[in-house]
Amino acid sequence: MPSRVRLRRHLISRCLAGNVATPRENNLRHYRRFADRDPAYLLGLDPQGDWGPDAILDLMHRRVGVHPDPTYRTGVDRIDPDRTLDALDAFAVRLAATARDRAPVLCGTGHPARLLALHASLVRALARVGCPVLLPALGTVLTVGTGAGPRPRVLRQRRGVLHLANPPAPPPGHPDHSSPEDLGQLTGAQADGPRPSAPAHSHSPLPVRAALAALAADGSPPPALVIGDHGWVCAAGQAGVEAIGFADSNDPALFVGEAEGRVAVAVPLDDGLSANFYSPIARYILESAGLSA
Repeated sequence: MPSRVRLRRHLISRCLAGNVATPRENNLRHYRRFADRDPAYLLGLDPQGDWGPDAILDLMHRRVGVHPDPTYRTGVDRIDPDRTLDALDAFAVRLAATARDRAPVLCGTGHPARLLALHASLVRALARVGCPVLLPALGTVLTVGTGAGPRPRVLRQRRGVLHLANPPAPPPGHPDHSSPEDLGQLTGAQADGPRPSAPAHSHSPLPVRAALAALAADGSPPPALVIGDHGWVCAAGQAGVEAIGFADSNDPALFVGEAEGRVAVAVPLDDGLSANFYSPIARYILESAGLSA
């Protein structure tokens, strides 16, 4: 069996858990935005409970380990490494069950620069034991919100993991029809021309909605399990599909979804660090699930 002690040391030394880089003020701001039902912070979840800022802070203390005192407003905040490890164990149980059933899986990430390799390791292991890895809706153009406003993005895949990428620029003289009114809409178009550029960070629920809609349009059943982060997990769970994934201390939506029974497992960890920091986490999950190569 993998060593929890060894992984716990790694989580703390790399600031994946313990004292983390996400500051307290950022956490509290996100909790307020979620409480205000800002769609950018709901990540595709439709909360049913009375989730005010204090209730969210209490939940995040219990599920993640952030400081419980509402008067502590600035400075360093925490993710409890033991809560991370417990959630990773639960994650591995779900993965093992999916592997035993040879069930179809869908995997997507809104953090391709950081978490793609972690997700890809899990998908490869499931594929090795016969789980179909679904890749619906490839090339669909979505217009999603970014820090700079709405931007067109293309649904791509690498190593079995779906993610958004920047589309190629339109050719000279070709109009760019994207506009702020497109925010949150599927265009129904398919990307053509040059390959898109670098993968894009996104919290949007639209990619998994597009993927599930494409499966339904083909008469295919939904995946037995969605693995991901951000909107991939929340929107899949909201749609009634079993979903597991990773979330930072400033992403309360996944933990609210878990508390309300729509997200199966939410693993608390800092999701914005160097990609190689997540390799020991992938190994721990796969060893715990009996899926090591």
